[in-house]
Amino acid sequence: MDELIFLDTETTGNDLLADRLFQVCYKHNGKMTSEYFKPPVPISVKSQSITHVTNKMVADKPAFKDSQMKKDLHELLKTHVMVAHNAVFDIAMLVHEEVSVPRFICTLKIARYLDKNGVIPEYNLQYLRYYLELDVEAQAHEAEDDVKVVEALFKRQYAKMLELHGDHAKVVEEMIKISLEPSLFTLFPFGKHKGRKIEEVIISDRPYVEWLLEQKMQNPDDLDWIYTLKFHLKTL
Repeated sequence: MDELIFLDTETTGNDLLADRLFQVCYKHNGKMTSEYFKPPVPISVKSQSITHVTNKMVADKPAFKDSQMKKDLHELLKTHVMVAHNAVFDIAMLVHEEVSVPRFICTLKIARYLDKNGVIPEYNLQYLRYYLELDVEAQAHEAEDDVKVVEALFKRQYAKMLELHGDHAKVVEEMIKISLEPSLFTLFPFGKHKGRKIEEVIISDRPYVEWLLEQKMQNPDDLDWIYTLKFHLKTL
């Protein structure tokens, strides 16, 4: 799997447009590379409380835009496939720094795809780590350790995909394809209809689903839910 780069970023917050990265870690050919950077915007208190990295800790770090890591990633990602969890977020952070990601695999999208019956309650990285009992020694919300979990999760998913397709190249291309497509949910993981099939709720409580779609339409980060609700409402 030499064509793969496992990557994670730690950021000043969760806003795709306003926030920036302050740590990048990636693993390629068995080598882990990790570095801290001074972001162009302050690390939010919320982010500090999660990552335990303060603005003082990165005050003397270089900017990512002028770093050797940026140059290295820029070249590597031209020919390699990036693997990340909720990859759209990491891609947004890299694009802010003028690093493009032509091909990627999102382990979040793959997790949803493989969970055909919607039995997994949550899909965030650390939840999947413990739900799937991945054997990884790592701390949460530290880029290097998150990369270890991403790699372990990918290997589990890859093994399942290999059973379906039986060929390495086909598996990688299928995972890339799935990562580019919107996720289609089957169950409500929240709200008054939690645990029920969306197609059943359409029949019994269509106004609720229509209302939920209106709410989701106001948040561009909810593209998967917008796609799902439109699909079930047959408005695509």
